[in-house]
Amino acid sequence: MEFEPVIGLEVHVQLNTQSKLFCSCPTNFGAVPNTHVCPVCLGHPGVLPVLNKQAMENAIKCGLALNCSISLFSKFDRKNYFYPDLPKGYQVSQFDKPLCHKGHVTIVDTGVEKIIGVTRVHLEEDAGKLVHAAHGADSGVDFNRGGIPLLEIVSEPDIRTPDEAYLYLTALKAIVEYLGISDCNMEEGSLRCDANVSIRPKGQKQFGTKTEIKNMNSFRGVQKAISYEIERQKDVILSGEKIVQETRLWNDDKGSTFSMRSKEDAHDYRYFPEPDLVPMVVEQKYIDTLRENLPELPFPRMHRFIEQYGLPEYDADILTGDKAFADYYEQCASVCSEYKMISNWMLSDLIREAGARKISFADAPVTPKMLAEMISLISNGTISGKIAKIVFIEMFDSGKTPSKIIEEKGLVQISNPEELQKVISNVVAQHPAVVAEFKAGKEKSIGFLVGQIMKETKGKANPQLVNTLLREALG
Repeated sequence: MEFEPVIGLEVHVQLNTQSKLFCSCPTNFGAVPNTHVCPVCLGHPGVLPVLNKQAMENAIKCGLALNCSISLFSKFDRKNYFYPDLPKGYQVSQFDKPLCHKGHVTIVDTGVEKIIGVTRVHLEEDAGKLVHAAHGADSGVDFNRGGIPLLEIVSEPDIRTPDEAYLYLTALKAIVEYLGISDCNMEEGSLRCDANVSIRPKGQKQFGTKTEIKNMNSFRGVQKAISYEIERQKDVILSGEKIVQETRLWNDDKGSTFSMRSKEDAHDYRYFPEPDLVPMVVEQKYIDTLRENLPELPFPRMHRFIEQYGLPEYDADILTGDKAFADYYEQCASVCSEYKMISNWMLSDLIREAGARKISFADAPVTPKMLAEMISLISNGTISGKIAKIVFIEMFDSGKTPSKIIEEKGLVQISNPEELQKVISNVVAQHPAVVAEFKAGKEKSIGFLVGQIMKETKGKANPQLVNTLLREALG
Protein backbone atom coordinates (compact mmCIF):
# COMPACT_ATOMS: atom_id res chain seq x y z
CA MET A 1 0.00 0.00 0.00
CA GLU A 2 1.28 3.46 -0.92
CA PHE A 3 0.76 6.21 1.65
CA GLU A 4 0.68 10.00 1.46
CA PRO A 5 1.85 12.04 4.46
CA VAL A 6 -0.22 15.02 5.59
CA ILE A 7 1.76 17.51 7.66
CA GLY A 8 0.84 20.74 9.41
CA LEU A 9 3.16 22.88 11.53
CA GLU A 10 2.48 25.10 14.54
CA VAL A 11 5.25 27.64 15.02
CA HIS A 12 5.62 29.86 18.09
CA VAL A 13 7.69 33.01 17.58
CA GLN A 14 8.74 35.14 20.54
CA LEU A 15 8.25 38.80 19.66
CA ASN A 16 11.18 41.06 20.51
CA THR A 17 9.29 43.65 22.54
CA GLN A 18 11.00 45.20 25.55
CA SER A 19 8.17 44.27 27.90
CA LYS A 20 5.78 41.34 28.27
CA LEU A 21 2.41 40.99 26.57
CA PHE A 22 0.22 42.24 29.42
CA CYS A 23 2.61 43.86 31.93
CA SER A 24 5.76 45.98 32.04
CA CYS A 25 8.20 43.21 33.09
CA PRO A 26 11.31 43.01 30.86
CA THR A 27 11.72 40.19 28.34
CA ASN A 28 15.51 39.86 28.01
CA PHE A 29 16.87 36.31 28.13
CA GLY A 30 19.16 34.87 30.80
CA ALA A 31 18.09 36.79 33.91
CA VAL A 32 18.21 35.26 37.40
CA PRO A 33 15.12 33.03 37.79
CA ASN A 34 11.95 34.76 38.97
CA THR A 35 13.37 38.30 38.84
CA HIS A 36 11.36 39.46 35.80
CA VAL A 37 7.96 38.91 37.36
CA CYS A 38 5.13 40.94 38.83
CA PRO A 39 1.60 40.33 40.21
CA VAL A 40 0.16 40.46 36.66
CA CYS A 41 2.32 37.77 35.05
CA LEU A 42 2.25 35.71 38.26
CA GLY A 43 -1.54 35.67 38.14
CA HIS A 44 -2.25 37.28 41.52
CA PRO A 45 -5.95 37.90 42.28
CA GLY A 46 -7.39 41.27 41.34
CA VAL A 47 -4.76 42.37 38.81
CA LEU A 48 -5.71 43.69 35.38
CA PRO A 49 -3.64 43.00 32.24
CA VAL A 50 -3.01 45.71 29.62
CA LEU A 51 -2.15 44.79 26.02
CA ASN A 52 1.32 45.65 24.69
CA LYS A 53 0.57 47.71 21.55
CA GLN A 54 3.95 46.92 19.96
CA ALA A 55 3.20 43.20 20.18
CA MET A 56 -0.11 43.73 18.39
CA GLU A 57 1.60 45.83 15.70
CA ASN A 58 4.28 43.17 15.18
CA ALA A 59 1.58 40.52 14.87
CA ILE A 60 -0.23 42.53 12.18
CA LYS A 61 3.04 43.07 10.29
CA CYS A 62 3.66 39.34 10.32
CA GLY A 63 0.12 38.64 9.15
CA LEU A 64 0.52 41.07 6.25
CA ALA A 65 3.88 39.55 5.27
CA LEU A 66 2.23 36.11 5.26
CA ASN A 67 -0.53 37.37 2.93
CA CYS A 68 -3.18 37.06 5.66
CA SER A 69 -6.46 38.89 6.06
CA ILE A 70 -6.31 41.10 9.16
CA SER A 71 -9.32 41.06 11.46
CA LEU A 72 -10.70 44.51 12.26
CA PHE A 73 -12.22 42.90 15.39
CA SER A 74 -10.52 40.16 17.38
CA LYS A 75 -10.44 39.13 21.01
CA PHE A 76 -8.47 37.21 23.62
CA ASP A 77 -9.60 33.95 25.21
CA ARG A 78 -8.64 31.84 28.20
CA LYS A 79 -7.20 28.44 27.39
CA ASN A 80 -7.73 26.44 30.57
CA TYR A 81 -5.36 23.68 31.62
CA PHE A 82 -3.26 22.81 34.65
CA TYR A 83 0.53 22.68 34.59
CA PRO A 84 3.06 23.75 37.24
CA ASP A 85 4.52 26.52 35.04
CA LEU A 86 1.10 28.14 34.45
CA PRO A 87 0.39 30.23 37.59
CA LYS A 88 -3.11 31.36 36.60
CA GLY A 89 -4.36 27.92 35.61
CA TYR A 90 -5.05 29.26 32.13
CA GLN A 91 -3.16 30.81 29.22
CA VAL A 92 -4.38 33.98 27.55
CA SER A 93 -4.55 33.17 23.85
CA GLN A 94 -6.94 33.62 20.90
CA PHE A 95 -9.47 31.01 19.84
CA ASP A 96 -12.34 31.74 17.46
CA LYS A 97 -11.39 35.30 16.42
CA PRO A 98 -7.63 35.41 15.70
CA LEU A 99 -5.93 38.63 14.66
CA CYS A 100 -4.79 37.25 11.26
CA HIS A 101 -6.17 34.42 9.12
CA LYS A 102 -6.14 32.78 5.66
CA GLY A 103 -2.62 33.53 4.44
CA HIS A 104 0.12 31.60 2.67
CA VAL A 105 3.88 31.13 2.31
CA THR A 106 5.62 30.26 -0.97
CA ILE A 107 8.45 27.73 -0.85
CA VAL A 108 10.85 26.72 -3.64
CA ASP A 109 11.57 22.98 -3.79
CA THR A 110 14.17 21.98 -6.43
CA GLY A 111 13.14 24.87 -8.65
CA VAL A 112 9.38 24.32 -8.23
CA GLU A 113 7.31 26.88 -6.33
CA LYS A 114 4.60 25.62 -3.98
CA ILE A 115 2.13 27.55 -1.82
CA ILE A 116 1.65 26.43 1.79
CA GLY A 117 -1.51 27.83 3.37
CA VAL A 118 -1.46 29.62 6.73
CA THR A 119 -4.64 29.00 8.72
CA ARG A 120 -4.13 31.68 11.36
CA VAL A 121 -1.66 33.93 13.14
CA HIS A 122 -2.57 34.91 16.68
CA LEU A 123 -1.13 36.41 19.85
CA GLU A 124 -0.74 34.55 23.12
CA GLU A 125 1.33 34.70 26.30
CA ASP A 126 4.10 32.23 27.04
CA ALA A 127 4.12 29.96 30.09
CA GLY A 128 6.96 29.66 32.61
CA LYS A 129 9.72 27.07 32.53
CA LEU A 130 10.36 24.01 34.66
CA VAL A 131 13.96 23.73 35.80
CA HIS A 132 15.05 20.23 36.80
CA ALA A 133 17.98 19.66 39.17
CA ALA A 134 20.95 17.77 37.73
CA HIS A 135 20.58 14.93 40.24
CA GLY A 136 16.88 14.61 39.41
CA ALA A 137 15.64 14.85 42.98
CA ASP A 138 13.61 18.02 42.60
CA SER A 139 12.42 20.70 40.16
CA GLY A 140 11.80 24.43 40.28
CA VAL A 141 9.70 26.83 38.24
CA ASP A 142 11.13 29.96 36.61
CA PHE A 143 8.33 32.39 35.75
CA ASN A 144 10.57 34.90 33.92
CA ARG A 145 9.25 33.60 30.60
CA GLY A 146 5.62 33.67 31.75
CA GLY A 147 3.72 36.40 29.92
CA ILE A 148 6.29 36.92 27.15
CA PRO A 149 4.49 37.75 23.87
CA LEU A 150 4.26 34.87 21.39
CA LEU A 151 2.95 34.72 17.87
CA GLU A 152 1.47 31.34 16.97
CA ILE A 153 1.56 30.65 13.23
CA VAL A 154 -0.52 27.63 12.21
CA SER A 155 -0.12 26.18 8.73
CA GLU A 156 -2.75 24.39 6.69
CA PRO A 157 -2.12 20.63 6.30
CA ASP A 158 -0.58 21.33 2.87
CA ILE A 159 2.91 19.94 3.56
CA ARG A 160 3.56 16.51 2.08
CA THR A 161 7.23 15.74 2.80
CA PRO A 162 9.79 16.37 5.56
CA ASP A 163 11.80 18.42 3.05
CA GLU A 164 8.82 20.69 2.41
CA ALA A 165 8.46 21.15 6.18
CA TYR A 166 12.11 22.23 6.37
CA LEU A 167 11.68 24.67 3.46
CA TYR A 168 8.50 26.12 4.98
CA LEU A 169 10.23 26.74 8.32
CA THR A 170 13.24 28.29 6.57
CA ALA A 171 10.99 30.60 4.54
CA LEU A 172 8.95 31.54 7.61
CA LYS A 173 12.05 32.30 9.67
CA ALA A 174 13.44 34.49 6.88
CA ILE A 175 10.20 36.50 6.69
CA VAL A 176 10.14 37.06 10.46
CA GLU A 177 13.80 38.12 10.46
CA TYR A 178 13.26 40.51 7.53
CA LEU A 179 10.43 42.12 9.53
CA GLY A 180 12.75 42.51 12.54
CA ILE A 181 10.08 41.29 14.97
CA SER A 182 12.05 38.36 16.48
CA ASP A 183 15.61 37.02 16.60
CA CYS A 184 14.24 33.48 15.94
CA ASN A 185 16.85 31.94 18.26
CA MET A 186 15.77 28.31 18.78
CA GLU A 187 18.40 27.74 21.48
CA GLU A 188 16.84 30.49 23.64
CA GLY A 189 13.31 29.33 22.85
CA SER A 190 12.33 32.35 20.76
CA LEU A 191 11.27 30.05 17.92
CA ARG A 192 9.61 26.72 18.62
CA CYS A 193 7.81 24.28 16.36
CA ASP A 194 5.31 21.43 16.82
CA ALA A 195 4.36 19.14 13.95
CA ASN A 196 1.04 17.41 13.29
CA VAL A 197 1.61 14.29 11.20
CA SER A 198 -0.78 11.76 9.69
CA ILE A 199 -0.76 9.43 6.70
CA ARG A 200 -3.48 8.20 4.38
CA PRO A 201 -3.64 5.77 1.45
CA LYS A 202 -2.63 7.57 -1.73
CA GLY A 203 -5.71 8.94 -3.48
CA GLN A 204 -7.83 9.07 -0.32
CA LYS A 205 -9.21 12.53 0.51
CA GLN A 206 -10.08 11.89 4.16
CA PHE A 207 -7.27 12.65 6.62
CA GLY A 208 -5.83 9.93 8.82
CA THR A 209 -5.49 10.13 12.62
CA LYS A 210 -2.80 12.64 13.48
CA THR A 211 -0.12 12.73 16.13
CA GLU A 212 1.53 15.88 17.43
CA ILE A 213 5.33 15.91 17.81
CA LYS A 214 7.04 18.21 20.31
CA ASN A 215 10.55 18.81 21.68
CA MET A 216 12.32 19.54 18.39
CA ASN A 217 15.09 22.11 18.78
CA SER A 218 16.24 22.61 15.17
CA PHE A 219 14.77 22.65 11.68
CA ARG A 220 16.76 19.51 10.85
CA GLY A 221 15.34 17.97 14.01
CA VAL A 222 11.82 18.73 12.75
CA GLN A 223 12.71 17.16 9.41
CA LYS A 224 14.09 14.00 11.04
CA ALA A 225 11.22 13.71 13.54
CA ILE A 226 8.61 13.91 10.77
CA SER A 227 10.49 11.30 8.69
CA TYR A 228 10.58 8.94 11.65
CA GLU A 229 6.91 9.48 12.51
CA ILE A 230 5.78 8.81 8.93
CA GLU A 231 7.60 5.45 8.92
CA ARG A 232 6.31 4.60 12.40
CA GLN A 233 2.71 5.21 11.36
CA LYS A 234 3.17 3.12 8.22
CA ASP A 235 4.43 0.21 10.34
CA VAL A 236 1.47 0.56 12.75
CA ILE A 237 -1.11 0.50 9.95
CA LEU A 238 0.55 -2.31 7.99
CA SER A 239 0.65 -4.43 11.15
CA GLY A 240 -3.16 -4.16 11.38
CA GLU A 241 -3.26 -1.70 14.29
CA LYS A 242 -4.73 1.81 14.47
CA ILE A 243 -2.97 5.15 14.96
CA VAL A 244 -3.77 6.71 18.34
CA GLN A 245 -4.30 10.48 18.51
CA GLU A 246 -1.58 11.55 20.94
CA THR A 247 1.27 13.93 21.66
CA ARG A 248 4.72 12.40 21.14
CA LEU A 249 8.14 13.75 22.11
CA TRP A 250 11.13 13.64 19.79
CA ASN A 251 14.37 12.20 21.20
CA ASP A 252 17.17 13.55 19.02
CA ASP A 253 19.83 11.26 20.52
CA LYS A 254 17.83 8.11 19.80
CA GLY A 255 16.30 9.44 16.57
CA SER A 256 12.79 8.39 17.55
CA THR A 257 9.51 9.66 19.03
CA PHE A 258 7.81 8.32 22.15
CA SER A 259 4.34 8.79 23.60
CA MET A 260 3.81 11.65 26.07
CA ARG A 261 0.01 11.93 26.50
CA SER A 262 -3.26 11.54 24.64
CA LYS A 263 -3.87 14.49 22.34
CA GLU A 264 -6.36 17.08 23.57
CA ASP A 265 -9.06 18.63 21.40
CA ALA A 266 -10.09 22.29 21.57
CA HIS A 267 -13.11 21.54 23.75
CA ASP A 268 -10.81 19.98 26.37
CA TYR A 269 -9.39 23.46 27.08
CA ARG A 270 -12.83 24.97 27.79
CA TYR A 271 -12.03 28.20 25.93
CA PHE A 272 -14.02 31.26 26.89
CA PRO A 273 -13.52 35.03 26.26
CA GLU A 274 -10.94 36.74 28.48
CA PRO A 275 -13.08 39.09 30.63
CA ASP A 276 -10.20 41.32 31.77
CA LEU A 277 -9.15 42.41 28.25
CA VAL A 278 -11.17 44.50 25.82
CA PRO A 279 -11.34 43.24 22.21
CA MET A 280 -8.75 44.47 19.71
CA VAL A 281 -10.37 46.83 17.23
CA VAL A 282 -8.10 48.16 14.47
CA GLU A 283 -8.89 50.55 11.63
CA GLN A 284 -8.23 49.69 7.99
CA LYS A 285 -6.20 52.90 7.64
CA TYR A 286 -3.85 51.70 10.40
CA ILE A 287 -3.43 48.33 8.63
CA ASP A 288 -2.77 50.06 5.28
CA THR A 289 -0.07 52.23 6.86
CA LEU A 290 1.67 49.16 8.28
CA ARG A 291 1.43 47.45 4.88
CA GLU A 292 3.00 50.43 3.10
CA ASN A 293 5.95 50.40 5.50
CA LEU A 294 6.76 46.69 5.24
CA PRO A 295 10.33 45.98 4.08
CA GLU A 296 11.04 44.09 0.87
CA LEU A 297 10.46 40.45 1.79
CA PRO A 298 12.55 37.37 0.86
CA PHE A 299 10.39 35.97 -1.96
CA PRO A 300 9.98 39.26 -3.90
CA ARG A 301 13.64 40.01 -3.26
CA MET A 302 14.61 36.63 -4.73
CA HIS A 303 12.73 37.44 -7.94
CA ARG A 304 14.34 40.89 -8.07
CA PHE A 305 17.80 39.33 -7.74
CA ILE A 306 16.98 37.06 -10.69
CA GLU A 307 15.79 39.98 -12.85
CA GLN A 308 18.21 42.70 -11.73
CA TYR A 309 21.40 40.67 -11.41
CA GLY A 310 20.69 37.82 -13.83
CA LEU A 311 21.24 35.19 -11.15
CA PRO A 312 19.96 31.59 -11.33
CA GLU A 313 17.00 30.90 -9.04
CA TYR A 314 19.17 28.63 -6.86
CA ASP A 315 21.66 31.42 -6.12
CA ALA A 316 18.98 34.05 -5.57
CA ASP A 317 17.02 31.77 -3.24
CA ILE A 318 20.00 31.11 -0.96
CA LEU A 319 21.28 34.68 -1.01
CA THR A 320 17.92 36.16 -0.01
CA GLY A 321 17.14 33.49 2.60
CA ASP A 322 19.04 35.58 5.16
CA LYS A 323 18.56 39.36 5.19
CA ALA A 324 22.12 40.17 6.27
CA PHE A 325 23.50 37.82 3.60
CA ALA A 326 21.35 39.48 0.92
CA ASP A 327 22.44 42.93 2.15
CA TYR A 328 26.10 41.81 1.91
CA TYR A 329 25.53 40.75 -1.69
CA GLU A 330 23.88 44.02 -2.66
CA GLN A 331 26.70 46.04 -1.11
CA CYS A 332 29.16 44.08 -3.28
CA ALA A 333 26.98 44.46 -6.37
CA SER A 334 26.75 48.22 -5.87
CA VAL A 335 30.49 48.60 -6.63
CA CYS A 336 31.20 45.56 -8.84
CA SER A 337 29.10 44.40 -11.80
CA GLU A 338 30.41 40.80 -11.85
CA TYR A 339 27.13 39.67 -10.28
CA LYS A 340 27.45 35.91 -10.81
CA MET A 341 31.06 35.88 -9.66
CA ILE A 342 30.07 37.66 -6.44
CA SER A 343 27.41 35.02 -5.84
CA ASN A 344 29.89 32.19 -6.51
CA TRP A 345 32.41 33.54 -4.01
CA MET A 346 29.77 34.17 -1.35
CA LEU A 347 28.08 30.78 -1.70
CA SER A 348 31.35 28.86 -1.63
CA ASP A 349 34.42 30.57 -0.19
CA LEU A 350 32.76 33.10 2.12
CA ILE A 351 30.46 30.52 3.71
CA ARG A 352 33.25 27.94 3.93
CA GLU A 353 35.86 30.21 5.53
CA ALA A 354 33.37 31.73 7.98
CA GLY A 355 32.18 28.24 8.93
CA ALA A 356 35.74 26.98 9.44
CA ARG A 357 36.39 29.86 11.84
CA LYS A 358 32.97 29.39 13.53
CA ILE A 359 31.94 32.98 12.95
CA SER A 360 28.98 34.44 11.11
CA PHE A 361 29.75 35.95 7.72
CA ALA A 362 28.52 39.27 9.17
CA ASP A 363 31.48 39.14 11.59
CA ALA A 364 33.96 38.10 8.88
CA PRO A 365 36.94 40.45 8.41
CA VAL A 366 36.27 40.39 4.66
CA THR A 367 33.86 43.26 4.10
CA PRO A 368 31.61 43.54 1.02
CA LYS A 369 33.87 46.31 -0.30
CA MET A 370 36.96 44.08 0.04
CA LEU A 371 35.31 41.13 -1.71
CA ALA A 372 34.08 43.40 -4.52
CA GLU A 373 37.60 44.83 -4.94
CA MET A 374 39.14 41.36 -5.19
CA ILE A 375 36.57 40.25 -7.78
CA SER A 376 37.27 43.40 -9.82
CA LEU A 377 40.99 42.52 -9.77
CA ILE A 378 40.14 39.07 -11.15
CA SER A 379 37.91 40.62 -13.79
CA ASN A 380 40.52 43.11 -15.05
CA GLY A 381 43.25 40.46 -15.18
CA THR A 382 45.39 41.76 -12.29
CA ILE A 383 45.16 38.37 -10.55
CA SER A 384 43.94 34.94 -11.60
CA GLY A 385 41.17 32.98 -9.94
CA LYS A 386 43.80 30.67 -8.45
CA ILE A 387 45.75 33.57 -6.94
CA ALA A 388 42.49 35.01 -5.67
CA LYS A 389 41.98 31.89 -3.52
CA ILE A 390 45.26 32.68 -1.75
CA VAL A 391 44.37 36.37 -1.44
CA PHE A 392 40.92 35.59 -0.03
CA ILE A 393 42.25 33.41 2.78
CA GLU A 394 44.87 36.03 3.61
CA MET A 395 42.11 38.64 3.75
CA PHE A 396 40.33 36.48 6.32
CA ASP A 397 43.50 35.93 8.35
CA SER A 398 44.89 39.47 8.29
CA GLY A 399 41.95 41.74 7.51
CA LYS A 400 44.11 43.49 4.87
CA THR A 401 42.71 44.72 1.57
CA PRO A 402 43.33 42.58 -1.54
CA SER A 403 45.48 45.30 -3.15
CA LYS A 404 47.72 45.43 -0.08
CA ILE A 405 48.12 41.62 0.02
CA ILE A 406 48.92 41.44 -3.71
CA GLU A 407 51.52 44.20 -3.35
CA GLU A 408 53.17 42.65 -0.27
CA LYS A 409 53.32 39.12 -1.68
CA GLY A 410 54.05 40.04 -5.29
CA LEU A 411 50.99 38.17 -6.59
CA VAL A 412 50.26 40.27 -9.69
CA GLN A 413 49.30 38.03 -12.62
CA ILE A 414 51.77 37.73 -15.49
CA SER A 415 50.02 38.97 -18.62
CA ASN A 416 53.07 40.08 -20.60
CA PRO A 417 53.12 37.94 -23.82
CA GLU A 418 56.90 38.22 -24.26
CA GLU A 419 57.56 37.04 -20.69
CA LEU A 420 55.14 34.14 -21.07
CA GLN A 421 56.49 33.10 -24.46
CA LYS A 422 59.92 32.50 -22.90
CA VAL A 423 58.41 30.16 -20.29
CA ILE A 424 56.31 28.40 -22.94
CA SER A 425 59.34 27.83 -25.18
CA ASN A 426 61.27 26.23 -22.28
CA VAL A 427 58.37 23.95 -21.30
CA VAL A 428 57.77 22.85 -24.91
CA ALA A 429 61.49 22.07 -25.33
CA GLN A 430 61.55 20.05 -22.10
CA HIS A 431 58.57 17.83 -23.02
CA PRO A 432 58.90 16.77 -26.68
CA ALA A 433 56.96 13.52 -26.13
CA VAL A 434 53.92 15.37 -24.77
CA VAL A 435 54.12 17.86 -27.65
CA ALA A 436 54.16 14.94 -30.10
CA GLU A 437 51.06 13.42 -28.42
CA PHE A 438 49.19 16.70 -28.77
CA LYS A 439 50.13 17.07 -32.42
CA ALA A 440 48.97 13.47 -32.97
CA GLY A 441 45.50 14.49 -31.79
CA LYS A 442 45.60 13.84 -28.04
CA GLU A 443 43.92 17.09 -26.95
CA LYS A 444 44.24 16.36 -23.22
CA SER A 445 48.03 16.57 -23.47
CA ILE A 446 47.85 20.36 -23.58
CA GLY A 447 46.56 20.33 -19.99
CA PHE A 448 49.86 18.86 -18.79
CA LEU A 449 51.83 21.58 -20.58
CA VAL A 450 49.63 24.34 -19.16
CA GLY A 451 50.17 22.85 -15.70
CA GLN A 452 53.95 22.95 -16.15
CA ILE A 453 53.80 26.59 -17.28
CA MET A 454 51.69 27.52 -14.24
CA LYS A 455 54.17 25.66 -12.04
CA GLU A 456 57.11 27.57 -13.56
CA THR A 457 55.37 30.90 -12.94
CA LYS A 458 54.19 29.87 -9.45
CA GLY A 459 50.58 30.20 -10.53
CA LYS A 460 50.95 33.80 -11.65
CA ALA A 461 50.55 33.29 -15.41
CA ASN A 462 47.34 34.47 -17.01
CA PRO A 463 45.74 31.07 -17.82
CA GLN A 464 43.68 32.33 -20.80
CA LEU A 465 46.72 33.98 -22.37
CA VAL A 466 48.83 30.88 -21.69
CA ASN A 467 46.35 28.70 -23.59
CA THR A 468 46.32 31.07 -26.55
CA LEU A 469 50.11 31.47 -26.76
CA LEU A 470 50.75 27.75 -26.20
CA ARG A 471 48.45 26.70 -29.02
CA GLU A 472 50.16 29.21 -31.31
CA ALA A 473 53.57 27.80 -30.31
CA LEU A 474 52.42 24.24 -31.01
CA GLY A 475 51.11 25.22 -34.44
